[in-house]
Amino acid sequence: MEDKTVLLGLSSEELENWAIAQGHNSFRGRQLHKWIYEKGAKTLNEITVLPKAWRFDLENEGVRVGRLKEIKRSIAHDSTLKLLLSTQDSETIETVGIPTRERLTVCVSSQVGCPMDCQFCATGQGGFRRSLMAHEIVDQVLSVREVMQRRPSHVVFMGMGEPLLNIEEVLAAIRCLGRDLSIGHRKITISTVGVHNTLPKLAELSLRSLGRAQFTLALSLHAPNQKLRETLIPTAKNYPINNLLDDCKKYFNRTGRRVSFEYILLGSLNDSVDHAKELAALLDGFKSHINLIAYNPIDNVDFKRPDSKCVEMFKQVLEQRGVVVTLRASRGLDQNAACGQLRSQHAKFK
Repeated sequence: MEDKTVLLGLSSEELENWAIAQGHNSFRGRQLHKWIYEKGAKTLNEITVLPKAWRFDLENEGVRVGRLKEIKRSIAHDSTLKLLLSTQDSETIETVGIPTRERLTVCVSSQVGCPMDCQFCATGQGGFRRSLMAHEIVDQVLSVREVMQRRPSHVVFMGMGEPLLNIEEVLAAIRCLGRDLSIGHRKITISTVGVHNTLPKLAELSLRSLGRAQFTLALSLHAPNQKLRETLIPTAKNYPINNLLDDCKKYFNRTGRRVSFEYILLGSLNDSVDHAKELAALLDGFKSHINLIAYNPIDNVDFKRPDSKCVEMFKQVLEQRGVVVTLRASRGLDQNAACGQLRSQHAKFK
C-alpha cells in the first residue's frame, strides 16, 4: 500500500498484524475489517468498538480509513446514480451505479482524468492529473453501496482513465474487491482502448498477484480499421490495430480468458452497414463477443447519437456473420451519465 496511513485496502490478516504492531490484540484488526468493509465506516471515530484513546492517537498520527468525500450526486429517471467524489488531495473523480432488478453494476474510475484523449470522451477534455490508488478505487464501490443501500454485484473499469496505465493499483483493487467485498473476479471487467506492450504485463501480473486472470478484459475498438480508429483515438497511431488484436490472442493463450470488444456507435461516422461488415471480417476467428453502445452525447463535441434503425441494422449485419452481439442499453441520459460530464460541469461552476 503506497499510503501507509490508509487502512482501506488491507485484508483482515493485514489489519490483524497492523493492530499487533500497534501494541493491541489481533482481534482489533478483525474489528477494523468488519467496520471498514461491512459497516462502511468513513472515519476512525465511527469505529466505536476501538478504545477512544487509541482512536485519538491514531488520528494524531495521521492514520485514516481512506474514504473519499461525496461532492455531488445525480440520479436519473432510470435510477442510474452518478457520484462526484473528492480525494485527499482535492482531486475529483466520478463513479456510476447502474441498477437492474437482478444486479447492481458499479462503473469505477482508475485515474483522475485520462491521457488517452479519445475524441468522443468528456474525460479526455479535462486532461490528466494522476492515477488512483487501490483504496480510492475500492471506495467508489463502497460509496455506491451506501447511497443505493444495495450490495454491488458487478464492477466495470469503464469510468475515468485508462486502467492499463495503472495496472498494479487496478489489480490490487480487484484483489480487495474479491477478498473483502466478496465480488467474484468473473463479475469484474477491465475496459481498455489498448496501450502498447501492456497486455502481456497485465497477463503476467494478474497470474502473479491474483493467482489467475478470471476478470473479463474488454477492448474498446470503436472502429473497424486503423485509419478511422486513429481519428477517434489519437494514441492508436502508436499501436496498429492488427498488432493490438495479435496481443489479444496472446493474452488469451496466456490466461485462457477470451477478450470481449466494445464498439461505440457514432452517428454517420462508424455505424454504416459497410462498417459492420468490415468489423465482422476484422474479428473473424476470435469467437468473441461485441458490446454495441450508442453514443452518449456530451457538450462541446460534434459527434452525435446514431439513429435507432442504424443501430439495429449494424447489429443484424454482425449477427448474420456469426458474431455474438449485445446492444447495451444507454443509461442516465437525462443526467449526463457519460464519463467525465459531472466532473467537467462541477469544474465549470466552481
